[in-house]
Amino acid sequence: MGPTRVAVLLRAWAMLKAFEVMEKENIFQKTPCPAFLMFDNAAYLADMSFELPCHCKPEQVLSVVWFHQKHLGSGHTQVLTDFDGQLLREAAQVRMGSNVLARFSIRMFSLLVYRAQPEDSGLYFCGTHQGDYFYAYDVDIQSSEGLVAAFEDRGQEPSVDERHGGLRLFTAFWEWTPCDRCGVRGEQWRLGLCYLQSPNLPPRYHTAPPGVVSCGSQAVPRGLRAMAMAHAPELLVRSCQVPCTNQSRVREGILTLYSYVSRRGSRPWLPRVPIQFHQQRLGHGLILSCPGARPEHAVAWDKDRQPLYHTQYLKGINRSMRVFIDHGHQLHIRFAQRSDRGTYYCWRQGTRVAGIRLGVTARGHYPASLSDPETRSALRLALLSYLFLAAVFIAVHLCRSCCYLLRCCPDLSP
Repeated sequence: MGPTRVAVLLRAWAMLKAFEVMEKENIFQKTPCPAFLMFDNAAYLADMSFELPCHCKPEQVLSVVWFHQKHLGSGHTQVLTDFDGQLLREAAQVRMGSNVLARFSIRMFSLLVYRAQPEDSGLYFCGTHQGDYFYAYDVDIQSSEGLVAAFEDRGQEPSVDERHGGLRLFTAFWEWTPCDRCGVRGEQWRLGLCYLQSPNLPPRYHTAPPGVVSCGSQAVPRGLRAMAMAHAPELLVRSCQVPCTNQSRVREGILTLYSYVSRRGSRPWLPRVPIQFHQQRLGHGLILSCPGARPEHAVAWDKDRQPLYHTQYLKGINRSMRVFIDHGHQLHIRFAQRSDRGTYYCWRQGTRVAGIRLGVTARGHYPASLSDPETRSALRLALLSYLFLAAVFIAVHLCRSCCYLLRCCPDLSP
């Protein structure tokens, strides 16, 4: 078989593959949309990111427009698009608390919402800018403020179902996350969101199983919403331990920070994970975030060699906690003290990924509080040092004056 014939066969094969892909796209585009618009129920915890696919659309529609309504039939409708379907936004550019118009992206007809907040709950429609709707969702973003944590190692169990006549309130749990550490004792958790079961739900809301929706769904009758919202989300935490496998070595070219304590002539110290250095003023607070971590990930924190377990540091366990981990896996340090100095390591999905070297100093534009015992001790030490140097200076000058008076000092002139 000559080269020309091989080239012809390869070109024909490529055309067949392209035709196959085109056929698949046509099949997707020809998927019939429901004649009666239904709402698919979806529930998430606050600060999570989610994706809503547009499962069907007419073949001639090349780009879609997404709409958001707080309530069905409300006059206020937000248009979530640039009318070209090309708006892209990275999750790292999204700030918590910003409006949903600054926290969404459209990719391949799907709507992506980053760091969703409870006010983002409502109805989402996939359609055109003329107002033709093809697919719709009923999205419920449940707040993490009242989240209840249960620790299996302490014998704690999730809350029991509530029944009020034909109404049933319960918690539906997700799958367990991977162990958040490897090689040592770690933790894993599973999230539970509030759901409601009632035979009197509107038929326009598509639920699976039938008659079950999340507690913040638009399908919940107005008279039952207050009761449903009182059932808070839950978090189950248990211990785990897995071996470390396939540990990847960080290349030296990636690490640009060397230890400043390395001695002359010795090899520079290279950390196993990238280390960031941060200097914090005494008495001020800070929040540490794990790079690349999302709320649904298994994230853990260590201070030097001390693990900061959720059983002791999870937000809400003790209201007077100065150091705690919030439900978004961020480490909070309130009123930084000198004892907070050290290296804080971050684990993501069972792998240690980064470290933050924290220093605490009284220096800064704002003076530290004199009520702080460490500040008073530092000022006392500085005053004693100043008095000692002053005494030495005075003693030297007195000695030189006596020498000149007694004419016993050597001639120091050149």
